[in-house]
Amino acid sequence: MAFDNLTTKLSGVFKQLRGKGKLNEKDVKDAMREVRLALLEADVNFKIVKEFVSGVTEKAVGDDVLRGLNPAQSVIKIVNDELTELMGSTQSRLSFSNNSPSVFMMVGLQGSGKTTTSGKIAAQLRKQGKTPLLVACDIYRPAAIKQLQVVADGLGIPVFERGTQNPVETAAMAVEHARSRGMDVVIIDTAGRLHVDEELMQELFAIKTAVSPQEILLVIDAMTGQDAVNVAENFSEKIGIDGVIITKLDGDTRGGVALSVRKITGKPIKFVGMGEKVDELEPFHPDRMASRILGMGDIMTIIDKAQEAINEEDAIALEKKLRKNEFNLDDFLQQMQQVKKMGPLKNILGMLPGAKDLNIDDAEINEKAMAHVEAIIYSMTPKERANPAVLTGSRRKRIAAGSGRSIQEVNKLLKQFEDMKKMMKQFTEMGKPGKKRGKMNFPGMPFMK
Repeated sequence: MAFDNLTTKLSGVFKQLRGKGKLNEKDVKDAMREVRLALLEADVNFKIVKEFVSGVTEKAVGDDVLRGLNPAQSVIKIVNDELTELMGSTQSRLSFSNNSPSVFMMVGLQGSGKTTTSGKIAAQLRKQGKTPLLVACDIYRPAAIKQLQVVADGLGIPVFERGTQNPVETAAMAVEHARSRGMDVVIIDTAGRLHVDEELMQELFAIKTAVSPQEILLVIDAMTGQDAVNVAENFSEKIGIDGVIITKLDGDTRGGVALSVRKITGKPIKFVGMGEKVDELEPFHPDRMASRILGMGDIMTIIDKAQEAINEEDAIALEKKLRKNEFNLDDFLQQMQQVKKMGPLKNILGMLPGAKDLNIDDAEINEKAMAHVEAIIYSMTPKERANPAVLTGSRRKRIAAGSGRSIQEVNKLLKQFEDMKKMMKQFTEMGKPGKKRGKMNFPGMPFMK
């Protein structure tokens, strides 16, 4: 995952600071030397590293910090604030034109993920009530138009294409097509090259002139490291960009491009790609990303994902069931399916505070085991799901055969379900007046070994 190595190294540095109690100027400078090395290893631009460390050191060696009650925590807060500032301070959203349609022009090198990202943005905007149109303007890469059509078909979003016609003409026609049909968003998937060249820039500039896009969004691949930053600088100077989208951030343990590109281009990061699925394009929040980098988790993003995945009425109904101790296997199945909607479980757990200390990589989170649990529950009758107490040995044997799993797995699931019911009852009891806060025992989950 992105920033894993950086998070591990920074956590080690801050652990040493906390262990010292009182700090002096040498302690801070020694820690900042380690921070500098960690950032360089994360592939952050060396000029940015130098400026960042200098700024943190200057603030951290002040008397107010070193003589404070908790100097280590103060230093960590300074690092957090400076990281947030480095990545843009606040979230930058897409802007929309007063004159419909709003045109978004996707640019970047070949292989950066423009086509897939165009589809993901279109899907997100449709959820917000927009009516997007995707436009195929890459006439050079084999099957590029077909790829966009496949992505769009899977999402149910229309595509405007004119084969190998001049991309500038196609883009202009697409905008008129959208306007005449009341579509309010046009997303133009432009051609890329293996490297920045004059021919590419001329074509992109011509499309820009023809359609006057509301925003030009540069898509860059996190896996290319500092080369991505150089690409961003080139596009920013020659075409002009309004924002950056970083793809494949889930596959790069360094992630230095996210810490460099804002400072180099002066343009905000709008989204980050955290996977191949359509819902794995996340709005970029500098403060949340800084918190992730420092191992402090990202609870707000978990909450956002939960709100998207969980229906409010269902949540209220579930709460009533929990309070009445009527939680059954149908409810358990529903909750598990809603968790799956939030994205890969490993990513969600990775956003918890102190996730590095949980050794999530070693926890053997088994996504397939979730499917096995579903198979077991679906092999039960409605009566059995509503009241697991009726599951005798012969019934369990039948369920195991029907789901293709072992009797031991069926028994394990039922035991975990009962443990979960007890845990949930503890939570509801804790909320009642006069109840003491006791020790919580968290059961193992069916998808963890």
